[in-house]
Amino acid sequence: MHGRVLIVEDEVDLAATLEYSLTREGYQVTVAHSGQAALAAALADPGPDVVVLDLMLPDIPGTEVCRRLREHERTRELPIVMCTAKDTEIDRVVGFEVGADDYVVKPFSVRELALRVRAMLRRSHRTEAESEILRFGRLKVDREAHRVWIDDAEVTLTALEFRLLYTFLSRKGRVQSREALLSDVWGIDAEVTTRTVDTHVKRLREKLGEVGDYIETLRGVGYRFRDQPDAA
Repeated sequence: MHGRVLIVEDEVDLAATLEYSLTREGYQVTVAHSGQAALAAALADPGPDVVVLDLMLPDIPGTEVCRRLREHERTRELPIVMCTAKDTEIDRVVGFEVGADDYVVKPFSVRELALRVRAMLRRSHRTEAESEILRFGRLKVDREAHRVWIDDAEVTLTALEFRLLYTFLSRKGRVQSREALLSDVWGIDAEVTTRTVDTHVKRLREKLGEVGDYIETLRGVGYRFRDQPDAA
């Protein structure tokens, strides 16, 4: 599946390598070497279908670029893969907190990045036939509108957090391994770290508050969404 990819990378040689490789894969590639240029390119018409965003930029941190994209109506659902040389847990948590959908650490293979981009595009191009609202205890989820409520209060989730919650809810009572979630939610079939799943589940639970108890951790196995809300 081809699409438009925005590469945000201040290292000129690396940006050129990524541009060449992704262009050969059939993507339309735009390169931005700064945060301001990235924001302008993301809001252009037509805009990108996915953004590959470096964390360390000369003017605006990549986390701030990501935050601004998530705050703008046109780019709120835009898939973002964050690329950085930082590999500490706090860096990953901050990246996901501001709205990144995926996280790769330098040095990474171009093939791995291309696989992640393809997975992002495959998910973002899926269309739903009709609106579907799921209710479970205090939780209400509107699949088509990508909206979530606890009681009457709306909860703001990133696009990936929403997909994760919907996957759990639509498979309630069934065990979901981390590998299965990486494949079904992230669209990644390669052997990559499953800590990404744990980080997102932790953030999702925090945003859901008491309702986060609907998601159970099964040590050594994975996760399971309760089959009855009153069990929580």
